[in-house]
Amino acid sequence: MGADVAAKAEAVNEVARPARYVADSDAPPARASDARENARDNRRPKPKKSAAKKNRLRETRIEKMMSKAELARRANLSVLTIDRVEKGLGCRMDTKRKILEALGLSLADRVRVFGEEE
Repeated sequence: MGADVAAKAEAVNEVARPARYVADSDAPPARASDARENARDNRRPKPKKSAAKKNRLRETRIEKMMSKAELARRANLSVLTIDRVEKGLGCRMDTKRKILEALGLSLADRVRVFGEEE
């Protein structure tokens, strides 16, 4: 009776163990249906990432000797927003206005800092 309990415990442990890592060289050969699925996926158009536009916000902020946190506090924006704008991601015109005012620049300096608008 004790051996049956031990055998059942081992069987339970076998099921509960995670599968071991299989290296690529040990992987089974690919099936033809897998190749068809991959080819079908390659035909789908990839989603385009938003194009980052080059701007001079980072250079202007550094010229004013201001950190991202200080600029964000003065502009009443988040540091993440300042970081995104510096990377060239899009933002609202109101956000650009707040940044320009926080830097002590006029609205006419918008083109110098953010570049030409499309």
